[in-house]
Amino acid sequence: MATIGFIGLGNMGRPMVRNLLKAGHLVQAFDLSPDACKEAAADGAEIAPSIAAAVSGSDAVITMLPAGDHVRRVYLGEEGVLASGAGDAVLIDCSTIDVETARQVQRAAADQGVQMVDAPVSGGVGGAEAGQLTIMMGGDDAAVERARPFLEPVSRLIVHAGGPGNGQAAKACNNMILGITMIGVCEAFVLGEKLGLDHDKLFEVTANASGQCWSISSYCPVPGPVPTSPANNDYKAGFTAAMMLKDLRLAQQAAQQNDAATPLGAQAQAIYSMFNAAGNGDLDFSAIIRFLRGQDRP
Repeated sequence: MATIGFIGLGNMGRPMVRNLLKAGHLVQAFDLSPDACKEAAADGAEIAPSIAAAVSGSDAVITMLPAGDHVRRVYLGEEGVLASGAGDAVLIDCSTIDVETARQVQRAAADQGVQMVDAPVSGGVGGAEAGQLTIMMGGDDAAVERARPFLEPVSRLIVHAGGPGNGQAAKACNNMILGITMIGVCEAFVLGEKLGLDHDKLFEVTANASGQCWSISSYCPVPGPVPTSPANNDYKAGFTAAMMLKDLRLAQQAAQQNDAATPLGAQAQAIYSMFNAAGNGDLDFSAIIRFLRGQDRP
């Protein structure tokens, strides 16, 4: 059994904490939300009154935070993780943030002799609840191997993507693909509707032909063909449109900083930006099919 400091008890953080507890670890959890802390305590976590208390005595510190600004404050702030004295703990940031912030924070940790990895996740809330996340780690070999056992209870696959920041780089590329392909799948189903194609028939063809992709086979954006997809639950989010827009913006930021041509990624960002601006950010990202049909939110 290990002691794990966990900071950030949102939609992804809480189920990750539950799976760490199920694996027999002691979790010292911290969040600014009293309600989130109360729920984590009900799951069996010990609630820390501060970041310093969450870090104290921990073998590992895991963070799951909304954005790069939060990560910088939590790690580099006057009352943050590094100022609190991480000791021998390995630091694991599972947030999805920009590559440069990930590298900046890891440099600061290295300057203090503290091992750290960036470890963004893929799989959404469902994957977090099932302990079946895919995790992309960036960091040196020694830090990655130290971090790996603490992430195994929440994951189905852990990939060492390279040096510091490369976990975030892999996540940005992956989610750009996802955003682009979901729009393409939705466009095809909208066209199919106009042409009189039955949803199930189009699914049967595309799921078994050259158009096959995860957005069809696992997350089909129309009700029926994939019973577990959000389309069967009025697009209640597994992964919100707002989060998809955030990830597409991170991909475009990285593309611009590194002079990479990503015209489809840019167009996907523009489409999701319009969808979010219309008040749909809390819907699942597959609800973009409503935008393509010209539908307003019900």
